Amino acid sequence: MPVHFHGWRAIGSRFVPSVTESTKRFFLGRAVRNEAMGHTLLPKRIALPVFASDALSSNAYATQEILLVLSLGGAALYSYAPWVAALVVVVFFTVVASYRQNVHAYPSGGGDYEVVSTNLGLQWGVLVASALMVDYTLTVAVSVCSAIANIASAWPLIGHHAVFFAVVAIALIAIMNLRGVRESGTAFAIPTYGFILGVALMVIWAVVRMANGATLKAESADWSIVPEASFAGLALIFLLARAFSSGTTALTGIEAIANGVPAFRKPKSKNAATTLLLLGLISMAMFSAITWLALVTGVKVAEHNKDLIGLPPGQEQKQVIAQVADAVFGDFRIGFLFITIMTALILALAANTAFNGFPVLGSILARDGFLPRQLHTRGDRLAYSNGIIVLATAAAILVYIYDASVNGLIQLYVVGVFVSFTLSQIGMVRHWNRHLKTETDPKERHKMMRSRLINMFGAFMTASVLIIVLLTKFMHGAWIVCVVMPLLWLGMRAIRKHYDRVAAELVPSPTDKITLPSRVHAIVLVSKIHKPTLRALAYARATRPSTIEGVTVSVEPGESVALAEEWDARGLTIPLKILDSPYREVTRPIVEYVRGLRRSSPRDLVTVYIPEYVVGHWWENLLHNQSALRLKTRLRFTPGVMVVSVPWQLLSSDRLATDRADDAPGAVRRGMPDSASAGAALADEFGDLGADEPPDPAEISRSGPRGE
Repeated sequence: MPVHFHGWRAIGSRFVPSVTESTKRFFLGRAVRNEAMGHTLLPKRIALPVFASDALSSNAYATQEILLVLSLGGAALYSYAPWVAALVVVVFFTVVASYRQNVHAYPSGGGDYEVVSTNLGLQWGVLVASALMVDYTLTVAVSVCSAIANIASAWPLIGHHAVFFAVVAIALIAIMNLRGVRESGTAFAIPTYGFILGVALMVIWAVVRMANGATLKAESADWSIVPEASFAGLALIFLLARAFSSGTTALTGIEAIANGVPAFRKPKSKNAATTLLLLGLISMAMFSAITWLALVTGVKVAEHNKDLIGLPPGQEQKQVIAQVADAVFGDFRIGFLFITIMTALILALAANTAFNGFPVLGSILARDGFLPRQLHTRGDRLAYSNGIIVLATAAAILVYIYDASVNGLIQLYVVGVFVSFTLSQIGMVRHWNRHLKTETDPKERHKMMRSRLINMFGAFMTASVLIIVLLTKFMHGAWIVCVVMPLLWLGMRAIRKHYDRVAAELVPSPTDKITLPSRVHAIVLVSKIHKPTLRALAYARATRPSTIEGVTVSVEPGESVALAEEWDARGLTIPLKILDSPYREVTRPIVEYVRGLRRSSPRDLVTVYIPEYVVGHWWENLLHNQSALRLKTRLRFTPGVMVVSVPWQLLSSDRLATDRADDAPGAVRRGMPDSASAGAALADEFGDLGADEPPDPAEISRSGPRGE
């Protein structure tokens, strides 16, 4: 008889994976032991694409977001784009410098949540966590939708089914991350470095062509933009502030490295800080180059197609980076296609930053009791599988709600990340203030004061940007984030209160003792006299209760009489009690009878034994065990009542397991020797041990048999 283990079935001494386990292996790979955790740590060359792909990929749309806002005042306002871009660069390097202090001071991976919780209080830390969770979800949605939009610039048909392709892309990225951090990082390194290389080649190609006297001209260079209004004075300042807030999308993802320090190889903090610096230099060089080329080639974009005079009817606007690549490479179409494909890939894979940050943050919050504890455990591949699945689901829902519109989703962006930036830097200032009170070494004090100054400037800059973002984006959709964040904060506080309440309820007092029940009443539910019933009766007797009886419900009087006669004819010494049910109910009479026993003897314990079938096919569950399920659901709420399921394996479960094992290559066939049969039967008594790997039959035999 086959032995059933977690994800495995065995015949004799051979274990083979079930269909579910085989499918899981195909997509995710073999389960990884805890001892292999060290092999998943990342070198800097892999950590950069894993944790920085979001910040790098935002260069594909940050310039476009600036131009889109400036276009509200017409193409003439594009002259302000270099100044807006320069301010974005300043803020970017300020945040990078600030977070380099974070990774040295807090290398445990808690990131902004840990910094703020430690220095400003746990409630502020939970607020930062809610902001980061919103931002991670938006990162996935915006990045994937932007990738689909870029692909549609070359293949418009894809744009007509954007939601479908975006959801598929999210699912594929989630599967890659479920395979493990290191494997996903290796897979994602190629498109990340391909995007960097593509932008570098595009800049070099443009410089060479311009040096040779060529004029680079975008497809939309001769088009004109219909301004929505005339902007001057305060209105112009407000518009420039809004353009700046849109351009700060280039800063999203910086915090992911601070959250992912534990995934780096040793020395962790140093490698993380170096990766942050590389991120800043590479990302801002790309952002500046793309903005420069967009202005040189005369790219025109507008928020609405109708405002772009010259756009052919029925044609969608192409993304800025696609127009720049088309203008730079000209007839060299391979260059254009390479940029388009790499941009789409890096945007899709930018979601990988969130898929690495969100599960780690979720695990830390679950550890602290603010999220369900299932998010704290690692999966087969040592990744936080539940967090990955939650993030993918939330992002897919957002994509569906917003119809994969980048312009719609981008308005929700940035608010969350700048909330976390600002509170994190304020927390770091308090961190240095606290340590300066006790530090006496002049050299160390000088370092701390320098770090504090950096974090103070970072707090000022990020707070200023946050205010600008809220003022300029609030009515364009940012209010939704301002509502969702407090709701998440309240939800996480409620979860923590629940866990605290349960923990307090379960703590034994010094006077609590193990009190044995006065008596134990065993009740075996009987529907008819068959093998499952006889096994349940035997098992109940083996527990040696104070009293034992069989209980059946009389729905049809004739059947109850026949059951009682067969009971007596078989010579069963256990008394049989028949409960009347004038309304043909089964569950209610049993529940009322059990509760009546409890009321008559509150110190007694009632154990209800329910025979259940173990079936081999999912659809068989619909045909069996429904009454048992309803009974268990009702009885579990009755104090002093224990419910025991007594399984009986139907032939279908035996045959299915055996057939699957027989079909496996090298599997042991039926007709095994007696010793193997004995080993399988013995192991069968142990049921599902929950092992991730096939257990050793020798270990089972050493454990000793279990009585029935």
